[in-house]
Amino acid sequence: MANTKKAETTEVKAAETKTAAKKTAAKTTTKAAAVKTEKTAEKKTAAKKAPAKKAAPAKKATATKKAAASSVEVFVEFGGVQVSIDEVVKNVKLTNGKSAKNITVYLKPEESKAYFVADGEEKEMDVFFC
Repeated sequence: MANTKKAETTEVKAAETKTAAKKTAAKTTTKAAAVKTEKTAEKKTAAKKAPAKKAAPAKKATATKKAAASSVEVFVEFGGVQVSIDEVVKNVKLTNGKSAKNITVYLKPEESKAYFVADGEEKEMDVFFC
């Protein structure tokens, strides 16, 4: 008989634990739903306040994917010797000595020079065709 009372007590406690777990889960779900509702309301309010923008023309995704997938190497040949453009650009950045937002390079192989403009500042450097 004592075993029966213990089993019944254990079953009652298990049922109470399940009920408490269900209530906690329901509260959590209700809180999550409330947060989602608040976020949705904020987005709608922000969308109403923001002025309508004109739609930008659609870009072709295929062109950008092809450009990203391909690799291009450019060389300048002069007097039977070639120089990589990547190497010239790297040396221009080193010659400039500081980070520049915009760099324009003009390469003149007949003079063995590279003239460049870095953020509006004109400079030059020697390019060795070896």
